[in-house]
Amino acid sequence: MPAHQNAINALPGWNSSFPGSDALSAGNHPLHADGRIVEAMRAYGSLEGKVVLEIGPLEGMHTYMLNQERPARIDAIEANRLCFLRCLVTKEILQLDRARFYLGNIQPWLEKVDTVYDFALASGVLYHLPDPANFLLQLSRRAQAVFIWTHFFHDEAMPRGDPRRNPFSGRVETRTVAGLSVRYYERSYQHANTNASFCGGMKDRHYWMHRDDILSLLQRVGYRTIEVQAEELAHGGGPCFSVFARK
Repeated sequence: MPAHQNAINALPGWNSSFPGSDALSAGNHPLHADGRIVEAMRAYGSLEGKVVLEIGPLEGMHTYMLNQERPARIDAIEANRLCFLRCLVTKEILQLDRARFYLGNIQPWLEKVDTVYDFALASGVLYHLPDPANFLLQLSRRAQAVFIWTHFFHDEAMPRGDPRRNPFSGRVETRTVAGLSVRYYERSYQHANTNASFCGGMKDRHYWMHRDDILSLLQRVGYRTIEVQAEELAHGGGPCFSVFARK
């Protein structure tokens, strides 16, 4: 019998549950009611009629939350092929009529697409990138306001011997972006990217930024209001925070 559950079952690796229906079985995480996104939208204000960029929509549940606010358009860019396909299933099931999903690398999109977005959402993205500071620089040229949830490197919060440091190679690079020196901490997925539920970046070699460098760079690239909404140094995946910034 044709059913939405058949489409969910056709794709492995679901992380998210679906809202409002116990009849649909997917993942376990209720990302359709994510408090981080609620706070991001509260900080921004009304999204009605706005043009929104979502980077790394995962399975479209944050897109669902954005879509409920009736923006003019959501451009959602996903680099992971399986995540992209799961987003399309979510779009059909939840009737996300304001969203368009695109498969590919966000970097050339930011460099070549002329749209200036009212609001950009990048939850769970920055720490997966091979050049995260350049991403923030490019994003600042395309977004008047941004919300970022990310892990970051912090020596005091993650001291030597902390198992959360195991994926790091120990190599630290210093790069200059927008005239600011930023630290890059090299990291590997340690084969986690071979799992169907993997929702990370395109390359095994990626870098975490230092907490202070993220905030300094956001200010350097033109964001005047910067609000750390939540911070969790003891998170099992590593220290993390939510940041809202507006020009």
